[in-house]
Amino acid sequence: MKRTTLAAIALAVTAGLGLTGCAGAAGPAEPQAAEGKTRLTVSVWNYEGTPEFKALFDSYEAANPTVDIEPVDILADDYPQKVTTMLAGGDTTDVLTMKNVIDYSRYANNGQLQEINSVVDKLGKDNLAGTDAFNIDGKYYAAPYRQDFWLLYYNKDLFKAAGIEDPKDLTWEKYTEIAKKLSTEAGGKKTYGTYHHIWRSTVQAIAAAQNGADQNSGDYGFMEDQYNTALDLQKSGATLDFGTAKSQKTSYRTMFESGQAAMMPMGTWYIAGILQAKKDGKTNVNWGLAPMPQKNDDGKVTTFGSPTAFAVNKNATHSDEAKKFIEWAAGEEGAKAISKIGVVPALQNDSITAEYFKLDGMPTDDLSKKAFTPDTTELEMPVSDKSAATDKILNQEHDLIMVGERSVSDGIAEMGKRVTSEVLGK
Repeated sequence: MKRTTLAAIALAVTAGLGLTGCAGAAGPAEPQAAEGKTRLTVSVWNYEGTPEFKALFDSYEAANPTVDIEPVDILADDYPQKVTTMLAGGDTTDVLTMKNVIDYSRYANNGQLQEINSVVDKLGKDNLAGTDAFNIDGKYYAAPYRQDFWLLYYNKDLFKAAGIEDPKDLTWEKYTEIAKKLSTEAGGKKTYGTYHHIWRSTVQAIAAAQNGADQNSGDYGFMEDQYNTALDLQKSGATLDFGTAKSQKTSYRTMFESGQAAMMPMGTWYIAGILQAKKDGKTNVNWGLAPMPQKNDDGKVTTFGSPTAFAVNKNATHSDEAKKFIEWAAGEEGAKAISKIGVVPALQNDSITAEYFKLDGMPTDDLSKKAFTPDTTELEMPVSDKSAATDKILNQEHDLIMVGERSVSDGIAEMGKRVTSEVLGK
C-alpha cells in the first residue's frame, strides 16, 4: 500500500495555504481513517529509510483490516527533542517508539506513558531480550520489539588475501594484532585493518560491559585499557583517526562497504543495511560476522546492546488498540515481520533465528551464527534519571581523549570529577 505520513500531510497542507494566501482559523485537519476503521498513530523516525516500520505496519494492517496505521514521521536527529516537545504539549499520538532507554526513563518517570504490565505479562518477560531495561519499580511502560547488540563485521576476502584465519575467539590484544597486519597502502589507497566509529559507546560501553561496571558511577578507571587499545590502533594507522572521522562525518557504512576497513565493531542493525546494499548492487563486499573481541580468553562472550520499544502515550486517543498493536509487534508475528528484512527482534526462539539466517545474502557459516548467541548482552547505558546528564559529560570527555587534547588518565579523572559534581551532587 502507499502510505502517507502525518508530517508529509501537514507539509502539503501548509504549502497549500501559503499558495492561496488563506489560513483557516482551525488549522489543517488531521487525516482520517477509512470509514469504519480505527486510525492508529505511531511516532517514528525517518520512515522511508527505516524499513522495519513499514514491515510492521503493513503486516499489522493485513492481520487487522479494521485498523489504519498513520506514522508520525520525525527526522532521526530531531526525534528525542520532538517527542519531548510533543508530550509536554499534550500530543495525542497513540504509540510512541522509544529510540533509547534514556529517553524512555525520562518519559516514564514524568508520568507521560501508560503502564502496560498486562501486555508484558502476556508476552512473557523471559521471552523478550531487553525487557529488564523497561522495569521501573516493577512497572513496565514499554515493551521491546527489537534488540540490537554489538558484534564484529569482517571482510572475508581481505582476511583470505592476507592469509589470516577468520576472527574466532578474539581478545582485544589479538584483535589489535590482526588489525595492524591487515592495514595496507597501495597506489595511494589505504586499507585499514579496522574501523572504530566516533560514538563513545565503541570504547566506553564495551568497557563497562566487559568489566561489569556502571557508567553512572563517577568512577571510570575501568575504561583505561579500552582507551589505550583505541588510541594504539589510531596511532599505528590501523584505523581512521578520530579527528578525521568526526570532522569529515565519515560513514561507517562507506568504510566497510567500500572495502576500506577489514573489520568493524558495530550493532546488528547494520545487517539490514548491508543486505540491502548488496541487493541493490552498491557493494560487493564478501562479509561475515564474529563475536565482539573480549577482555578475557575464557571462551565467554560479553557484549552490549540496546532494545527499541513501543510505548502508549498517556494521552493516547486509542489506548486499547495501541496496547493490542504493541502485543502483536513484540510477539511472534511482529518478530517474523522484521526478521524478514534483517532486523533482529527482541523475541528470540529457534524458529525465528532459523528464518533469519535464510535471508538472501546472510552469511550462514558457523562463526556468523555464533556471533548471534553472545553469553551476556549488557545494556548500552543504565536506565536512570542520571543517565542523560552523565551521557552528555562522557561524550564531551570522550571526544577530548580521542583527539589527543586530554591524556587517557586526565580524561578519565575529569569524567569522574564532573559526573560526581554535576550529576551525582557529591
